[in-house]
Amino acid sequence: MHQTRAKDYSIFTILLVLAIAFLSPIFIVLMNSFKGKFYISDTPFLFPNGTTFVGLKNYTSGIAKIDFFSAFGMSLFITVCSVAVIVLFTSMTAWYITRVKSKFTNLMYYAFVFSMIVPFQMVMFTMTKTANVLHLDNPIGIILIYLGFGSGLSVFMFSGFVKSIPLEVEEAVMIDGCNPPQAFFKVVLPILKPIAVTVAILNVMWVWNDFLLPDLLIGTEYKTIPIAIQYLKGGYGSIDMGAMMAMLVLAIVPIIIFYLTCQKYIIEGVVAGAVKG
Repeated sequence: MHQTRAKDYSIFTILLVLAIAFLSPIFIVLMNSFKGKFYISDTPFLFPNGTTFVGLKNYTSGIAKIDFFSAFGMSLFITVCSVAVIVLFTSMTAWYITRVKSKFTNLMYYAFVFSMIVPFQMVMFTMTKTANVLHLDNPIGIILIYLGFGSGLSVFMFSGFVKSIPLEVEEAVMIDGCNPPQAFFKVVLPILKPIAVTVAILNVMWVWNDFLLPDLLIGTEYKTIPIAIQYLKGGYGSIDMGAMMAMLVLAIVPIIIFYLTCQKYIIEGVVAGAVKG
């Protein structure tokens, strides 16, 4: 009994330390977003006081300097559209290559799996040139690029879940007169909801926070939030740290809210995959 309690306390202590380690950077950024920019470097780990506290000045200044709401709208458009396209097309692809057994579908599956282990740095220059030639260096084109880079992991996750769905369920609706697309959208896709939400959350966090791909493709013409925040850097290495901290807080708040709202679906997806698999 005592050994069990000691083990539980040890696990709790370890998890508590890990939680503090992971959350402390976010707390430090939030704390410094209310300090004057000249005090952040000197006292980064101290709470704001009467001398260092500047209220919402950093937020209003940062919003004006980087045109935050325009960048927010661009990030929101690219993220929502990219994730919707990824979830829809990769779920259909996973269903097809899982249900249709052939050399071609096996080759497709292993191609998607192989794409997960190819570093982005190996293909980024070729990808950028190809995107320029095909006129994909715009907000619509980057959605297709995200579909390509996000399809590997997504197809892999969907395929594992589709294998757990009894084939008899689809055969029953086929007998009732449904064609394959109707069977997918009416029966299969609702069953895929837990893993679909999990895939969506993973891709939302990736696309929303991504800096390199938008910087390579659309650059300064269509600024997303990560790109816009970089413009707080001045000449000769000067940085408005106060405004940057404030904009970082505004950038991570939507993704935290989205994650907390959907976290139960992640647990459902993991548990369902473990039980059915």
